[in-house]
Amino acid sequence: MERPITGFEFDSEGDPVAVLNCGHLQHVRHNPPFINRPWVTTEEGRNSMLGEMLNCVRCDKFELPDHFVAYKRTPDFTEESLPVALRKDHSTRSGVWAKIIVGEGRVRYRVPTLEADMELSPEKIGVVVPEVPHNVEPLGSTRFFVEFYRAPV
Repeated sequence: MERPITGFEFDSEGDPVAVLNCGHLQHVRHNPPFINRPWVTTEEGRNSMLGEMLNCVRCDKFELPDHFVAYKRTPDFTEESLPVALRKDHSTRSGVWAKIIVGEGRVRYRVPTLEADMELSPEKIGVVVPEVPHNVEPLGSTRFFVEFYRAPV
């Protein structure tokens, strides 16, 4: 999934790391002839790449950034109380991840953009990727909630 670069850091070995708007970090080394990114060698070059897109394979794998923290949750939803809007495609804001946590029963979780269609249960949590349309459908009697995550403030 393509994500814009929002900043840069350096790892413990001094290699440049792009910060993506999803919260993931991605090395952007200049290592010719294998990787040719001369722009990473200067601050001016790195700044010129802000807003440019990089492929985030961790988003494709539904990996919540390790350093993100929970900051709120919904009330419990049942097959009867689930809002209609959540049954249709909707998404979280930029930088906001979520977990769909099932307490009882099963819930179908679909993410068309990532070609994902999965059945969630108390044993299987669904991870919501920021800005990616998704929908949920109760599969019979169920109880679940959504917990939201963001970068620490």
